Amino acid sequence: MSDRATPVAVRPDYDPLADPDWQEPEQPRSRLSWSRLTALVLVLGLIGAGGFYGFRYLRDTAGPTAKSWAVPYVDVTLTPTFQFQDPTANPANDVALGFVVADPKSACRPSWGGAYTLDGAGKQLELDRRIDQLRKAGGDITLSLGGLNNSELAVACTNQQQLTDAYRQLITRYDVKTLDLDIEGTAVADRASLERRVTAVATVQKERVKAGKKLTVWLTLPVSPAGLTDDGVGVVRGMLEGGVDLRGVNVMTMDYNNGDARPDMLALSLSALSGTHKQLTDLYLRLGTKLTSPQVWSRIGATPMIGQNDIDTERFTLDDAEGLARFAVDNGLGRVSMWSLNRDAQCRGTFANVVVHSNTCSGVDQEALAFSKVFAGLPGKAPGSDDRDSVEIPNRAATDDDPDTSPYPVWRMSAMYVAGYKVVWHGVVYEAKWANSGVDPSAAPAAGTQTAWSVIGPVSPVEKAPRPVPVITGVSKVWQPGRTYQRGTRVLYEGLPYEAKWNTTDEAPSTEFPIDADDPWKPLFTIPGEPKTN
Repeated sequence: MSDRATPVAVRPDYDPLADPDWQEPEQPRSRLSWSRLTALVLVLGLIGAGGFYGFRYLRDTAGPTAKSWAVPYVDVTLTPTFQFQDPTANPANDVALGFVVADPKSACRPSWGGAYTLDGAGKQLELDRRIDQLRKAGGDITLSLGGLNNSELAVACTNQQQLTDAYRQLITRYDVKTLDLDIEGTAVADRASLERRVTAVATVQKERVKAGKKLTVWLTLPVSPAGLTDDGVGVVRGMLEGGVDLRGVNVMTMDYNNGDARPDMLALSLSALSGTHKQLTDLYLRLGTKLTSPQVWSRIGATPMIGQNDIDTERFTLDDAEGLARFAVDNGLGRVSMWSLNRDAQCRGTFANVVVHSNTCSGVDQEALAFSKVFAGLPGKAPGSDDRDSVEIPNRAATDDDPDTSPYPVWRMSAMYVAGYKVVWHGVVYEAKWANSGVDPSAAPAAGTQTAWSVIGPVSPVEKAPRPVPVITGVSKVWQPGRTYQRGTRVLYEGLPYEAKWNTTDEAPSTEFPIDADDPWKPLFTIPGEPKTN
């Protein structure tokens, strides 16, 4: 990390070796000097025909220095919401949540996919609660900024201080330990935004170190079968020269569009990874640091697009996934991700000989979560899904749920819950997977069966009771005991509007939610936790 106030300009097209006036900056003695590097190049040039190219790809037979880490991507804003915190839906322990981008209404304000503010995602998507639940179960998140769509913060926000504040806000709110910078499209060559991003990331990373909290940074970049683009290499160099402690470079092994009628996606991916390995070996040498081959592999990640890619002819199969996993283990690849957990299922219906491009299914024949299970077995993952299944919130059976401090209705044995309904039970928020009644959300399912409830996450000690929202106005008559009300009559009860479903006498409207189907009064209001109906 550097203490420089101004970052070094990023120049992806600049090659110091081709510049006769370029001089190696002064480096600590422990680093490889330029004179020693030149001598070593000459020696290797005499040894083999590979010349400097062979030197860049310096081999070390000591074996892998890292255990590959599985961290699949989840598209946070995609409908239906993917329950990444639920081990039955996500075999991986860690996930990369994407994508944070600039708010369309305020360029320097971070948003989720341009659709939700941070607070909006917390309320409407239960994002903060689900992250908390994942962590309580032994997993963690990587926060991914950028992506192909929308405007990345550093591109949209031209005010350096406000951009740095935005990064700081994200890292503080989500207590981020790993940051993923997904730079695609024109952003890869946007030098002004690259410099702003470097300054912001270096600043917040340094602040976290001072606070005793490490911030790991990955770059995610497009790749060809030959490796990174020239602009991509420039992005990496700019990060390193700008004082960012870069953990590694994750390359998107997808969408090669090389013209093959039946491309071998595994072969293309391994070629891309090998090309990136050579480029990073060379880059670190140019900056005065000699890394062995295993050390470089540990700084590289791979992210395939599972199943059908955006290019019609390209399909990344389960066999390809298994081959990539073997390569990752054999070489000590630092990271393996995939796009995305949302897509790890077979498309419904019949799609024989038809290309299917979908955000919610893979477009190939597979069992649900088949790709996830391949990569979740990588040895570098945190405690696995079996451990997550056994994790319980302490003393939850002894927790008394107070309706005044529960953000959703407290679960009731007799109530009928439709799919998507949220409840609180023993201090935990659950969501119904399908219509059910009398199924204890906290109870373990019988062997060979699935539970009717998804765990969303724990109730915060500062939360309050849900506030019903009336859907009509103008009701003024207050319900009174002893009176007969005709069908269609509207009344207020405890300040909320109801409508009689049939003639009723001396039956007060219910305040237990959800209201039973046989209750004579229909609520004319909505309760947080109820799924939206069209």
